[in-house]
Amino acid sequence: MRIRLEKRLTPSRFMQVATPIASVLLTMALGAIIFQLIGFDGPHAIYETFITPIVAPYKWVDVMTKAAPLIIIALGLSLGNQAKIWNIGAEGQYIIGAIAGAGVAFALPNAESFWIIPLMIAAGIVGGMAWAAIPAFLKTRYRVSEVLSTLMLVYVALQVLSYLIGGPWKDPNGHNFPQTPPLTAAQQLPHVLPGTAIPPGLVVAIVLTLVFWLLTTRSVYGFSVRTVGAAPSAARYGGFDASRTVWTTLMISGGMAGLAGILEVASQLGQINLGFPSGYGFTGIIVSFLGRLNPIGVFLAGLILAVTYVGGQVAQTAVHVPEATAGIFQATMLFFILASDILVRYRLRVIRDAPRVARAEAVA
Repeated sequence: MRIRLEKRLTPSRFMQVATPIASVLLTMALGAIIFQLIGFDGPHAIYETFITPIVAPYKWVDVMTKAAPLIIIALGLSLGNQAKIWNIGAEGQYIIGAIAGAGVAFALPNAESFWIIPLMIAAGIVGGMAWAAIPAFLKTRYRVSEVLSTLMLVYVALQVLSYLIGGPWKDPNGHNFPQTPPLTAAQQLPHVLPGTAIPPGLVVAIVLTLVFWLLTTRSVYGFSVRTVGAAPSAARYGGFDASRTVWTTLMISGGMAGLAGILEVASQLGQINLGFPSGYGFTGIIVSFLGRLNPIGVFLAGLILAVTYVGGQVAQTAVHVPEATAGIFQATMLFFILASDILVRYRLRVIRDAPRVARAEAVA
């Protein structure tokens, strides 16, 4: 008897749904074991990390606030990932988008009209797109791997941010801390929509989820992106330009990261400091894969990862687990979701060898 891996003709839809759920459950189980082995109350740590943010209403606003930028960034990344365009540098585009939007605010400090916030948001989107245009040009012109170029540009963005908040944009009233001056009231969105507990960013994330669902499932462009990723030769035969797909997917993902950056500044922080780069761009990669590159799945995955962010903070207080708890769970989830892809694309087949006597008779 032998066991052989056979490639599925079509990916298993059941596995596409089941493996993300199994990845979360396995992460919880493995986390409980690890924390128990290193001296913490494992089950209690898992409860505080994964369950408390869901069952405690006072944590819901925090979860929605954390989920909004993750969903927005991951929606853009998932589109490129369908075309096998791997934008690893959304964190840099997130930073540059925030800088571009804040730059508009600082250039117009006395503007109090309704148009200032839309102008800041537009600048944030354009800033993220401009930063993503660099690896798009390098990819299409010189065949430079977008994995390397987008990742390296994150560190350039960090240096730009450090220069600005420690130099030209440094707050003169900030007690020598590296941070920008606060935005004016007219330049800020409310933390939550009046009369509700819903952050404005989550409303944007919900709208964009629907837009991306229509784009990927109900448009020729979405079909072309999937075709370029799944069968490049067929895409060329069908007239789909791979270079154009590289440009559009990177620009869209960069714009979404920039949008997330300026929304975070304008609605939650009110200024930019050294703590602004919070790793949302990198976590968005996990959200994209956990959501199986599907906009609806990305939305749900963003909520799950937001729970780990908020729950990790709760577990630090309640169980005294390390500060890196959320990162540990996120990395473990990514490992399981990538490992489980083999079950989506392949199936195990048991091959029973014929009895020796039967084989001998057949030879005779």
